[in-house]
Amino acid sequence: MARIIGVANQKGGVGKTTTAINVAASLAVLEFKTLLVDADPQANSTTGVGFDLHNVTNSLYDCMVNNVLAQDVVLKSDIPNLDLIPSHIDLVGAEIEMINYPNREQMLKNILEPIKKDYDFIIIDCSPSLGLITVNALTAADSVIVPVQCEFFALEGLGKLLNTIKIVQSRLNTALAIEGILMTMYDGRLRLCNQVVSEVRRHFDEMVFATIIHRNTRLSEAPSVGKPVILYDAESKGSVNYLNLAKEILQKNEMTRMTNEERIIE
Repeated sequence: MARIIGVANQKGGVGKTTTAINVAASLAVLEFKTLLVDADPQANSTTGVGFDLHNVTNSLYDCMVNNVLAQDVVLKSDIPNLDLIPSHIDLVGAEIEMINYPNREQMLKNILEPIKKDYDFIIIDCSPSLGLITVNALTAADSVIVPVQCEFFALEGLGKLLNTIKIVQSRLNTALAIEGILMTMYDGRLRLCNQVVSEVRRHFDEMVFATIIHRNTRLSEAPSVGKPVILYDAESKGSVNYLNLAKEILQKNEMTRMTNEERIIE
């Protein structure tokens, strides 16, 4: 049964989609069957794993509004073990269309329920807002990764997101946990970056991942060719960072196991 992890921060430009794509791809490369759910109307996760939006006929919008089954929307990516439920700009209007639905906060949970057994992990890329679609993602998720940019205003808005998570925990999903706070866009040459990391660690202690995502050119270039960084440049710092993050998530959830490569080496 899949562990469902949302990637959420209502602040834009913090590396949320980059994290969703590359954590999903890294878990897939480590031989865990993974589904990436693009719940952001900008659909950057969809294009970031190589799909042309013009060729996407059904999307998450159709599941939420037109009752299309998840298994009829799932696309197989070029990466073994990585599937995708794509997004579409129409998802912008879904929040309005769903406003009178009974149990509207549970829609995504119900959509994913029949396919949970087919995956080890389901990663949800949330939109940069605290609207109904993000609440749906948090209601469906077992845990949430919160990317935080290493910059002066890093903690701004984090309190609001944690408060939303608390509300979801109390009313909609008591089992929701924080998988971890992830420091992104780190540049070790800047004193400010180091100050922000120590400040966030001081405030949130063990909630912060040990892995830090460095600023990396290859990481920025990868989406433009529709590939996760691990396929674009497997030896780049960005690729190594996200592979380490995937391994940290596996250890945290006691899901580490030997890959085929390790068995051959043995």
